Amino acid sequence: MTPTILNPNTLPYNDNVNPYAFCVDLSQPWFMRKGAMIAYYGTANFEALGVTNLASMVAARFSSPLYANDWVVVSGQGKVVIGDRGYDINSYDIDAGNLTIKASNLLGFETGLELKQSIVPGFLTLIGTGKFLASSNGPVMFAEPPVRVDPEALLGWADCPSPSHHYDAGWMQGFLGAMGGMVLGLQSGEERQFDFTGEGTVLLQSSEEPRPDPAIARALESQLYGVDHAGLTRIQSVVQQRLMSQQP
Repeated sequence: MTPTILNPNTLPYNDNVNPYAFCVDLSQPWFMRKGAMIAYYGTANFEALGVTNLASMVAARFSSPLYANDWVVVSGQGKVVIGDRGYDINSYDIDAGNLTIKASNLLGFETGLELKQSIVPGFLTLIGTGKFLASSNGPVMFAEPPVRVDPEALLGWADCPSPSHHYDAGWMQGFLGAMGGMVLGLQSGEERQFDFTGEGTVLLQSSEEPRPDPAIARALESQLYGVDHAGLTRIQSVVQQRLMSQQP
């Protein structure tokens, strides 16, 4: 089978090149996560959000200081091919709606959408009308609430309330018996789930493999100013335990 040789005429218009790559047409600016670009044809200007000539648009459309350094705004005339380490890439259209997505999976979005920082750590909310791109570890599944979801398998949710935490009875008994000794311990999805209720749609990926998100560490750092000495000592102990558990 002869492979298709890609060029500006054979690349699709705002569509998948294959399951693992997507072609963005720069007929309008896009917000794009750093490192997502594989190749481009034509003229593409990749500008940091803090130094772009489109500063007023960025200020109106990107409202998440924790993630600002992880993104660029792309403008010009051409086509940009993006990917994410061989993960599946899907495009989604929002029509005067809102959708919350795991930040480490969001790759890009049109400037008709406004990005805000979710109250759930590690997630971002898109509001308005436009297209966005997200990667997933395996095909995406869609579920209706009420449903409980493994946190690592959760990709996002649309048009429904933010989830609450649900802990199983065995974990709660252990927690109460240890008088809080497991507060910051490692839990699996079988012990802790996100509980969705109401109307809407929940997006799931087909794997529980965690994706690192450096912004979560930045969010934790921003909360340390309100922690006293005893709390900082407790956090230090937990961090040391986690570091030891992750040693090869």
